[in-house]
Amino acid sequence: MVEVSTPVKWLLRLLAIGYVFLLVAWPVSTIVQDAFADGVGAFFEIFQDEQVVNALALTAQVALQAVAINLVFGVGISLLLVRYEFPGKRVLSALIDLPMSVSPVVVGLSLLLVYNGRDGWFGKTLEEWGVQIIFSGTGMIMATCFVALPLVIREVVPVLTEIGDDQEQAARSLGANARQTFLRITLPSIKWAVVYGVVLSLARSLGEFGAVKVVSGNVANQTQTATLVVEKQYQSFDQTGAYGVSFVLAFVSVVCIVVVSLLRPKEHKK
Repeated sequence: MVEVSTPVKWLLRLLAIGYVFLLVAWPVSTIVQDAFADGVGAFFEIFQDEQVVNALALTAQVALQAVAINLVFGVGISLLLVRYEFPGKRVLSALIDLPMSVSPVVVGLSLLLVYNGRDGWFGKTLEEWGVQIIFSGTGMIMATCFVALPLVIREVVPVLTEIGDDQEQAARSLGANARQTFLRITLPSIKWAVVYGVVLSLARSLGEFGAVKVVSGNVANQTQTATLVVEKQYQSFDQTGAYGVSFVLAFVSVVCIVVVSLLRPKEHKK
């Protein structure tokens, strides 16, 4: 550990706080200020707009379904990466990080090329079977799953690596089957990593814009999410509505993170 003088410590702290303030706290605070600039009554009037209510409801549905899917596959892939050796393991691990480096718009265009009903690779066949991916909730969920895919995995993998598999092997030697071992040994050990991954995935899913815009069609009251409503209202010079919906999305994400952060220390004290 490198020892530094007290003035240097304070300087580093001020730099870190200033960086976070300018990049995060200040912009978010302006959204809060502008959302309530015309008073609390004007803020709540936003939610009398049917289009806004439908967009928020659709956003919640898409986000929750995407988080549920990523939870199941995220934990499964984490166990696969940590507990098993197989050809292509490093390639799979690298592919998991792909959504963090690829633009969401590119993700949306890729899904469009593969599942578009007119000239997509599989879209025409799927539509003949009565399955529509693009310009529907299914495509929006797929796009959201893609952009939030690494968040659960990258929280769970380090914890699984740290705890090892000694307790799991002991449980199996005592006659526990795979299901019992997972529910009684593995899951309790990784539960907070799973919770953090779910919260981060939820926050990312609620705020997704680029990929969803490409695959949704942005049809009001049908495939228009909250982020798309923000764009539409801002471009229509309805800044109060845009700031209000933005505040709701930011507020939900922040509350989730704060609640989890407050609960986790209590768990360690027990």
